[in-house]
Amino acid sequence: MAGSSNIEWTEATWNPVAGCTVLSPGCTNCYAMRFASRLASMGTKKYRGTTRKSGGRPKWSGRIHLDEHALQSPYSWKSGRLIFVNSMSDLFHEDVPLEFIQRIFSTMVDTPQHTYQVLTKRAERLEDLSKLLNWQPNIWMGVSVENADYAYRIDHLRRSNAVTKFLSLEPLLGPLEDLNLDGIDWAIAGGESGPGARPMEKDWVLSIRDQCVSANVAFHFKQWGGKNKKKTGRLLQGRTWDEWPASYRRSERENAEGYRIAPGSPSE
Repeated sequence: MAGSSNIEWTEATWNPVAGCTVLSPGCTNCYAMRFASRLASMGTKKYRGTTRKSGGRPKWSGRIHLDEHALQSPYSWKSGRLIFVNSMSDLFHEDVPLEFIQRIFSTMVDTPQHTYQVLTKRAERLEDLSKLLNWQPNIWMGVSVENADYAYRIDHLRRSNAVTKFLSLEPLLGPLEDLNLDGIDWAIAGGESGPGARPMEKDWVLSIRDQCVSANVAFHFKQWGGKNKKKTGRLLQGRTWDEWPASYRRSERENAEGYRIAPGSPSE
């Protein structure tokens, strides 16, 4: 089965690619580097050599592993799930061949019972390859934007052919004012967590929330972060924000549990 996930905005993870390269400030304390190092030490072959020690901490080595076997896994998952694709890598890393990306897309298209969430920092390559990929409604595409210096990634995402487009504004490392949210369906914001976590200001989050409300974009607040994210929690002004893209129809069970739907959702 897909690996169950504790990430608040997904249900499971699927990693047909392992390994990455540090690209921008949001990568500095990436949890996946620590996890990949741990998995390698436990004997998981696909993560061997994907990290190295630097300053006493694991860092990406730049080695990329393509997992052919993993391409078949979603066919065996009968119940539909929200699946975060490549939580331990970046699908649009320059060392992931177009042919392999297309094969991953073929698997996603062939398993429409699942909703796949793809996230990249390589927004330029996403746009370059977009016209060569088979986009279907069950494939959501997002870009990471950690501060204003990387807001340009949103423009590349907007020009892609993805049906549902989302933003991961985490770890949020600075204010993001006057965002152009045209064509964006969903925004996730959250602070950095774990060792060496950098602080996030409340005003940064409130500004993003207000921009999303104004633009009718679904908003999800993941966490305040810090060394102990469970202690700081995820309440924003006394409530949680768990909105979903309007295109996403959730089960009656989830509706009964109080998940919030953005205005305009077909399930509203």
